[in-house]
Amino acid sequence: MNIKLNKSHLASNSVNLGKQLDIPNSTVFDLPEKVLQFGTGVLLRGLCDYFIDKANKQGIFNGRVVVVKSTDKGGADDFNDQDGLFTHAVKGIENGEAIEEYILNASISRTLSARSQWHEILHCAKNPEMQIILSNTTEVGITLLEGDKITNNPPTSFPVKLLAFLYERWKEFKGSAESGMVIIPTELIVGNGDILKDIVFKQAQNNALEPEFIEWLSKHNQFCNSLVDRIVPGKPDKEVVAELQKKFGYEDNLMVLSEVYRLWAIQGDEHVRKILSFAKVDSGVVIERDIEIYRELKLRMLNGTHSLQCGMAYLLGFRTVKDVMANSYLSRIITNLMLGEVSLAIPYKIDAKIRDRFGRMVLDRFRNPFLNHKLLDITVQYTAKMKMRNIPILVQYYKEFGKAPELFAMGFAAYLQFMHGEKEVNGIYYGESNGEYYPINCNFAPYFYEAWQDGFDLEKILSNISLWGEDLTKLDGFTEAVRKYL
Repeated sequence: MNIKLNKSHLASNSVNLGKQLDIPNSTVFDLPEKVLQFGTGVLLRGLCDYFIDKANKQGIFNGRVVVVKSTDKGGADDFNDQDGLFTHAVKGIENGEAIEEYILNASISRTLSARSQWHEILHCAKNPEMQIILSNTTEVGITLLEGDKITNNPPTSFPVKLLAFLYERWKEFKGSAESGMVIIPTELIVGNGDILKDIVFKQAQNNALEPEFIEWLSKHNQFCNSLVDRIVPGKPDKEVVAELQKKFGYEDNLMVLSEVYRLWAIQGDEHVRKILSFAKVDSGVVIERDIEIYRELKLRMLNGTHSLQCGMAYLLGFRTVKDVMANSYLSRIITNLMLGEVSLAIPYKIDAKIRDRFGRMVLDRFRNPFLNHKLLDITVQYTAKMKMRNIPILVQYYKEFGKAPELFAMGFAAYLQFMHGEKEVNGIYYGESNGEYYPINCNFAPYFYEAWQDGFDLEKILSNISLWGEDLTKLDGFTEAVRKYL
């Protein structure tokens, strides 16, 4: 099939497409750009851009998204070839009923490459309609990189890219209050908005920027902690893509598939609520002054359980979450891990009934037969995820019960085994399982490769405070429990 999805194809086939898809009105292409989005990933498109598109179709938000592609991997060609349009298939179970919905998302106006179009990205700062900045640069994207300058073309790190944009905006609008932005990182980091704000302010000092700018940055820009919760796997399987492309009669290289469940919890006040007017159209957007309960439930019970089971399941020969849950033995382990260990050690006071209800809903989401959620996708930046999502659970479990959580130790041992690199090719490390090599997409892959080559000193690994923020060998019995499963 060589008929590409784009504005021209939509215009000439709107009647037929409208019978199968939730399509936009042509007036959407004239809406102003209000959002700068750092990241092209499926999570942003399947959740945040989903809400914006839905609001635009109801005439509420009336704004579009400029997407910044920050990484060197791939290009922006597919986005530009398709005029930012992409198909979003929503499939899952909601209130016991099977749901299938197909959406043609037109929220993205254009996609710019940070590497080759940095000047154009900075020019967006001069747009008075621009109000919101979104990001999803993975857990390792929000870091303080010493020596990174706003004068670089482009800056290396995301926080300094953001700082350069805000500085350009301050200069353009002479520090007016109205030119301030609402900045919402969606990276799965506890207090993501607070951490990003702290780094941006430190980099403003490191770049010797004017006190007047720093005052504007503080007074008129809001960094919001947020939490995103929707399972949006990577690109759908070829068979699914082929089936849907045949159904709709066009080629779409940006198609996304998601579950029905959606939550975007944003910490904010009335000003944030006013700017994020798209929140009115869907109960999945929650804007409250305290979102801690949403964050803890999702980060620990969904993400934490994912991290503890994905390595084990992969090494046992499984490839998708739904296949793992279809196995009665592993499904039972995961259920007991989530409800019998993780749920009991969330470092935040949550009613037991709320924890149990949320956990059982997550288990149903894991079983979604429509999603091929690949285990390998969950292992990306495995070590950072293990530290952020699960080590607080482990520490709290010891405070509550004074012993090693057995299934947690099993999952942690499987993680260490998954990180056993057997070879390195062009800077990429590979593990081996059942005669098959798999990529270890983690910044700590070189560290573990060396550790395994040197005979793997478990005590040395577990006592590495720079890895875990804690000396895990001081947790009585944990080292022995992990060694047993290794």
